[in-house]
Amino acid sequence: MSENDLLAAYQALKDEIHYHNYRYHVLNDPVISDGEFDQKLNRLKAIEAEHPEWVAPDSPSQRAGAEPLSAFEKVAHPAPILSLANAFDEDDLRDWHARISRLDERAAGADFTVEPKLDGLTVVLHYRQGTFVLGATRGNGEVGEGITENLRTVKALPLHIPVSADGPAVPDVLVVRGEALITKADFEALNRQLEAQGQKTYLNPRNTAAGSLRQLDSRITAQRPLTLLVYAIVHHESGEVPATQWETLNYLRALGFPVSDGSQYCQTLEEAISLTMETDPDAFPFEVDGMVIKINDLALADALGVVGKDPRGAIAYKFPAQEVTTTLQDIGVNVGRTGVITPYAVLEPVEIGGVVVRQATLHNFDFIREKDIRISDRVLVKRAGEVIPYVIGPIVDARSGAEQPYAIPTTCPSCGEPIVNPPGEVAYYCTNSACPAQLVRHLEHFVSRGAMDIVGLGINIVEQLIHEGLVHDIADLYRLRVEDLIGLEGFGQKKAENLVSAIQISRNQPLARLITGLGINGVGEVAAQTLAQHFSDLDALGQATQGELEAIEGFGPNMAGSIVAWFKNGENQAVLAKLKESGVWPIAEPRAEDGEQPLAGLNFVITGTLPTLSRSEAKTLIETNGGKVTGSVSGSTDYLVLGADPGSKLDQAQKSGIPTLSEDDLRQLIEERSA
Repeated sequence: MSENDLLAAYQALKDEIHYHNYRYHVLNDPVISDGEFDQKLNRLKAIEAEHPEWVAPDSPSQRAGAEPLSAFEKVAHPAPILSLANAFDEDDLRDWHARISRLDERAAGADFTVEPKLDGLTVVLHYRQGTFVLGATRGNGEVGEGITENLRTVKALPLHIPVSADGPAVPDVLVVRGEALITKADFEALNRQLEAQGQKTYLNPRNTAAGSLRQLDSRITAQRPLTLLVYAIVHHESGEVPATQWETLNYLRALGFPVSDGSQYCQTLEEAISLTMETDPDAFPFEVDGMVIKINDLALADALGVVGKDPRGAIAYKFPAQEVTTTLQDIGVNVGRTGVITPYAVLEPVEIGGVVVRQATLHNFDFIREKDIRISDRVLVKRAGEVIPYVIGPIVDARSGAEQPYAIPTTCPSCGEPIVNPPGEVAYYCTNSACPAQLVRHLEHFVSRGAMDIVGLGINIVEQLIHEGLVHDIADLYRLRVEDLIGLEGFGQKKAENLVSAIQISRNQPLARLITGLGINGVGEVAAQTLAQHFSDLDALGQATQGELEAIEGFGPNMAGSIVAWFKNGENQAVLAKLKESGVWPIAEPRAEDGEQPLAGLNFVITGTLPTLSRSEAKTLIETNGGKVTGSVSGSTDYLVLGADPGSKLDQAQKSGIPTLSEDDLRQLIEERSA
C-alpha cells in the first residue's frame, strides 16, 4: 500500500471510529461489539505508531474513555469426575433448590459454599503416603489421560504433603480434584513475550493451559506459567477427611494445596444467591465463567445423587454470555433424524471468548421471519459457556441495501422431496421417510456412545454403508457380514472383522441403551433408564398406554404421547421385528418395590475393570436393585465388586475381611436375593 493509500485508509478509519463512538456514547445504540471496536482502535494506534506525524488532537487515540489422546496412558478415576448443571438466572437457581428440597427435605434448610467456576483444565491428583504419584485429566469422567510428568512442572502443585504435629492428618491415599490454569496477568505477559520473539500468540488462557499440560514433552510444559487451584476430595483411604465442603476447602489449604480465596461460606440460599449474582468476574485474577453453589453437607450432597452426568448437590451459575457482531454470509439447512429441517447461519468467522465461530443456530424459520434476518446482514451472535452459538438478530441500522430476504426451501436438500409445515407447528419436515440424511442422523445416534456404543462405526462409515445400499435401517446393522464389507473403500479383512465384531458385541447392551438408540422424540438417556426400570422389554413398553406412561414420575403428556405414537408407527414396528429376529432384544430385570429390592441395605465399592460392564453401568445395576455404591472401602462396606487390575481398594478390603464379588457373582447375588 502506498503512503497516500495508507493515509486515506487512516482517515477513513478515524471517521469510522468517531461514528462508533457516537453510536455507543451518545445514542447508546452500538452496531458493533466492544471487541470489534477495540480491534479498530488498535489498528489506528498501530498506524499512528508508524506515522506519529499524522496524529492530530481529533484522533480517537487522543481522547480517553471513548476424547483421551492415544499418546497418553489411560488412567481410571477412583470415582466419577462429574460435570455440573447450568443456571443462567436467579429463577434457575431457585428452581434447582426447590427440586432438591422435594427430593430430600434436609436440602430446604441446608447451608452452602459459593466458589468460582474456574475456566481451566480439570486435573485429578493422586497422593500416596503424602507423595504425589499420579496426575490425570478429566477425560470422559471415568478415564482420563495420564499427565503426571507435566503436572510435576507446575510449581503450585505440592510434590509432597508435609506432616506436622500440629497439622491435619494425611490419609494414606488421597485423590483431589482441581483446575490447572494461567492467570490473566501471566497470560498477557506470555503473549507479550511471544510477540517480541516473533512467535504466534495464544487466544485465551484456558486453551493455553490445556494445551500446555497435554504436551508430550514436559520441558515445553515447564516453560508455561501454569498454576493450580484445588477444590474437592475425590477419594481417600485410611484416614478421615472433613464432612463439609467448607471444611474441605480449609483442610486442603492447611495441607498446602492452593485454594481459591474467592470461595465463601453462606448460611442460607438467599445469601448464596445474592453473593453469586453480585460477583464481578473481572475481580478474579484468573478467568472464571460463573459461580458454583454447592450443598455444604457432603453426605447430603451425595445422598441427593446424580441426574444424567450432573450431581444434584451443586449447580453452576453462568455469567452473561459474550456477544459479537459479524456478517451473515448465507443460511444453510440441516435434516435431522426425525426429518425436521433446521436452519443455521453461515458466518464470517469471528472470535467469541477465544473460540473462532463460523456457524450459529437460527432456531427455526419463524425466527428468521420474525426477526427479518437477511443474507449479508450484520448480525449479533451470542455464545454462553459451551452452548452452541446462536444469532440474536440483525443490526438493522448497519444495512447498506444489498441484503437479501431469505426464502424458505420447498424441497429437502438431501432427497429433493417436498418440505411441509403441518398446521399449528413451527417445524418444517421432509416428507420422505427414506431420506438419506434422516437415516444417516438416525444411525449416527443409534451407534453413539450414549446408545449402543458401537466402537469404530463413525459417521463416515455410516454414510458409506447407506450409500452402498447395505443398510436401510438400524436393524440392518446386525445382518452385516464380513464379506459384505471386504472390498469397500478403506476396508480390508481385519477392519471388516473388527466392525462386525463390534456390532455383535452391542447385542449385549442393556435395554436402556436400546431405548435411547431408537431415537424416540424427547426420550434421552435418563428417560430411557427410567423406562427400563418400569418395563421388561420393548414389547411391554410398546403396549403401554398414554395414562400408564404419564403415571411415571417425570413423564408428561408430550413425552408419553411421543412414545405411544412411535410404537404405533408401522415402519417402526417393522424395524422392531427385524431387531427381535436378529436377537437384539434385551430383557430388563424386574423392578421391585423399594422394600423388596434384592440389594436393599447393602453397600458396594467397585474396583478394577469388569468384563462387560463399565463402572457406571455396574453402579446403575446395583442402584436399580436397591444397593448403594460408594467411592472408598470403609467399615460399612458389604462387598467389593472386583475386576481386572484392581487398585489399593482390594488390599483395604482384604485387611478388613470384606468379601469380593466378580461381575458374575454380582448378577448371581441379585438373582438369589430376588428369588
